[in-house]
Amino acid sequence: MNSKHDLFKSVKPTVNITPLIDVLLVLLIIFMVISPFKPHKLDTKIPEKPEATATPEDKTDLSLVVTLGFDRKLTLNSQPLTAAELSTKLKETLAARPANLRTLFIKAPRALPYNAVTEVIDLAKAAGAVPIGLQIDMLE
Repeated sequence: MNSKHDLFKSVKPTVNITPLIDVLLVLLIIFMVISPFKPHKLDTKIPEKPEATATPEDKTDLSLVVTLGFDRKLTLNSQPLTAAELSTKLKETLAARPANLRTLFIKAPRALPYNAVTEVIDLAKAAGAVPIGLQIDMLE
């Protein structure tokens, strides 16, 4: 009986890592197969080449910037307007443009309450401006 106990004391248990390595290799292969099929969610807009016969347009007319002052007075490209006049002018201007040129920027001071800016955003959306960008007053 003593000899049996001596036999068990001399044998040390070992962990068989072969199944663990097999599982890791299978997982590695699965991730390598799946990774090229990740969906890409970023759509890009690439500018089209202008036609050879096209005349260069005045680029200053393309940008629309609504400026909202501390006194809540509105200007469209440095032209002072009331809220009703701004809405009408934006509708007319944006209706005459193609869908990809209806970008509008709203410029307002940081200290102005945000609800004043959201009112202008609502006017611009109703007029058909897409997309609408917000500018910080310190950027010139």
